Amino acid sequence: MTLPIVIILGAYLLGSVPTGLLLAKAFGDMDIRTTGSGNIGATNVYRTLGRKVGIMTLAGDCLKGLAPVLAAKYAGLPDLWVALAGLAAFLGHVYTVFLGFKGGKGVATALGVFLGLSPLAVLPALAVFVGVVLKWRYVSLGSIIAAAVMPIFVAVLDHRLVVIAVTAAIGCIIIQKHKENIRRLQEGTESKFKG
Repeated sequence: MTLPIVIILGAYLLGSVPTGLLLAKAFGDMDIRTTGSGNIGATNVYRTLGRKVGIMTLAGDCLKGLAPVLAAKYAGLPDLWVALAGLAAFLGHVYTVFLGFKGGKGVATALGVFLGLSPLAVLPALAVFVGVVLKWRYVSLGSIIAAAVMPIFVAVLDHRLVVIAVTAAIGCIIIQKHKENIRRLQEGTESKFKG
């Protein structure tokens, strides 16, 4: 088996590790899927188990996206394989093999992927996310808008077509995974971030 395939498979399996589920079990003796929004991501963990476990989940999910990209770069793989390693890690989180291909919404893992692929483009996208959350107090809205603008920032600052394409694909999946949040935002029933 060639090195790129090994890295892609490893990236998917690493991305599939349900960080929030494992941390909630370890620190709260609970299945995070049965409380709050039912999501295994950092926001639900934060709301349910507090800042410490929420931040640990965020960091873990982010590292799942960053590590495979850095591994592919360190291995000297071309941009295509580096970007595919990031995409595989993201897809692992969103469609984890360990939970019947049902996972999180992928925002933190995408952040890790983007930090590895195009770190300069992350800064303005992160500023957009923070600005939206501070103004309207909706993490979901910040995530959706940041996912939508990230490919634009990559196109302006990076110019590599494969990175733009992977970033756009990840952004589209993040937005699709937030369809229930979008419905609740429209209805005015979405939970606000308390901070």
